[in-house]
Amino acid sequence: MLPECLDDYIAEDNPIRVVDAFVEELDLHELGFEGAEAAATGRPAYHPSVLLKIYIYGYLNRIQSSRRLEREAERNVELMWLTGHLAPDFKTIADFRRDNGVGIRNVCRRFVSLCRELKLFSQAIVAVDSSKFKAVNSRDRNFTPGKIDGRQRQIEESIHRYLQALDTADRTQPAEVEAKTERLQEKIQTLREQMRRMDRIKEQLKHQAEPQLSLTDPDARSMISQAKGTGVVGYNVQTAVDAKHHLIVAHEVTNVGSDRAQLTKMALAAREAMGKRKLQAFADRGYFNAPEIKACDDAGIKAFVPKPMTSNAKAEGRFSKADFIYIAKADEYQCPAGQRAIYRYTSIEKDLTSRTYWTSACPRCPLKPQCTPSDYRRIRRWEHESVLDAMQRRLDRKPDAMTLRRRTIEHVFGTLKHWMGSTHFLTRGLKNVGTEMSLLVLSYNLKRVIKLLGIAKTMKAMKLMAV
Repeated sequence: MLPECLDDYIAEDNPIRVVDAFVEELDLHELGFEGAEAAATGRPAYHPSVLLKIYIYGYLNRIQSSRRLEREAERNVELMWLTGHLAPDFKTIADFRRDNGVGIRNVCRRFVSLCRELKLFSQAIVAVDSSKFKAVNSRDRNFTPGKIDGRQRQIEESIHRYLQALDTADRTQPAEVEAKTERLQEKIQTLREQMRRMDRIKEQLKHQAEPQLSLTDPDARSMISQAKGTGVVGYNVQTAVDAKHHLIVAHEVTNVGSDRAQLTKMALAAREAMGKRKLQAFADRGYFNAPEIKACDDAGIKAFVPKPMTSNAKAEGRFSKADFIYIAKADEYQCPAGQRAIYRYTSIEKDLTSRTYWTSACPRCPLKPQCTPSDYRRIRRWEHESVLDAMQRRLDRKPDAMTLRRRTIEHVFGTLKHWMGSTHFLTRGLKNVGTEMSLLVLSYNLKRVIKLLGIAKTMKAMKLMAV
C-alpha cells in the first residue's frame, strides 16, 4: 500500500554504494571544488558531491556525455538513489566538469593515495607507456604547411579541370551551355574561396610557435599512431601502471607526440604516488633517451628500456657497436679482430659529451670489409655510458622484461578506449581533456579495487579514509 523506498532497489553489493561512500568521505573544499561551502545569500546551488557522483557513475558505466547523464538522472534508479532524486540539467553537469578540473584531478590522486594506504602497491614496479587518444578536432580541421600545399595543389587541379569542362561545353553543347556554365562557374568560385582560405591559414601558421594549427581544439596535435600506421589528431596520454594489481598510479595528458622526454617525469610521479624510495620502471624503445635514463639512475629508479637499433651496420652485414668490448680499466675497446681501439678525442654533440676511439690497425685488418667502409672504424662512447651498460645487463638478466611491460599496461589502454568507444574526448583544450582523462582513470582504478577487495572491504576502506 505504501510507496517503495529507492534503497530497496539498491542491493548491498551494488558498486554505487562504494561511489557514494567514497565521495561522502572527501573534503571537497580542501580538494579545490567550487561551491563546496554554500554562500550566505542566494539560492543554493547543487552541491559538488552530487555532480561528482553523477560523473563517477557515468564514467563507470560508459556514459560520458552531459546530455546523456541528464536523461539518466531522470530515469535511472541507481542514479536517483545516488543523487537523492536530484536531476541537474546538462549545462550544469557540463559546467561542473569544465570549472572543477583541479578538484577532479585531486580526487583521482586522492584515490591513488587510498590504494597506497591499503598496501596495494607492495611491489615497487611500474610499466610506463603512452597511447594516442583522438580529440574532438577532425583531420580536415588540422593544418600544417605540408597539408596546405597538398590541398592547394588539389584545388588548382580541380579549377583547371573545370575550366577545361567549360571550354568543352562551349564547343559541343550549345543548347545546354548556359545552365552547365553557371554550375561550373559556381564550383570554380567555391574552389577559389577555398584557395584564399588556405592562404589565410598559411599566413596564420607563420605567426604560430609551432607549424601546426587545429581549428576546433587549438591544443590538439596531429601525431603518428603506430597501432594504425597513420596519423591521429589528438593527445598523447602517458601512464604508469602498477605491475601487481594493474592500477594506474600516475598519468598525464600531453600534446607532444614523442615519448623520448617522458620517462623520468612519469617514473618520479609514480614513485611519489606509490610512496616508495626505490622503483623499477619498464618502458618500450620509444622511451630510450640517454639523459632520461641517467636522470632515473640518479633518482634511484632502475630503468628497463631496450635500445633501438638505429645503425644500419647489422642490416648491411657489418659489425655493430655491440660487437666491440669495452675494457673499463684501460679505457679501451677490443674489436672483433682482437685489436685495441684507444681513446683519441672528446667531442660535444647535441649537448652530449662523447669520447671517440679507434685502432691504427684498421687499414691492414682482414675483417675491415665486415667492419666499416671508412678508413677507420670510430667508436663513440657517451661520458655516462656505464649507466646504459648497467641497464643493458639488467635487461639481459631479465629476458621477460618487455613481456612484463606489455601484459601490465597494454590491456589498461585497451580498457580505457573500450569504455570511450570508437570516439574522441568530449572536451576541448589540454586542461579540460586532462580533467576528462582523470575521470576515466579514477573510474578504472575504482573498478579495479572493487574487483580486488570486494564490495564489503572497499566500503570499509572508504569509511576509514577520513579517520
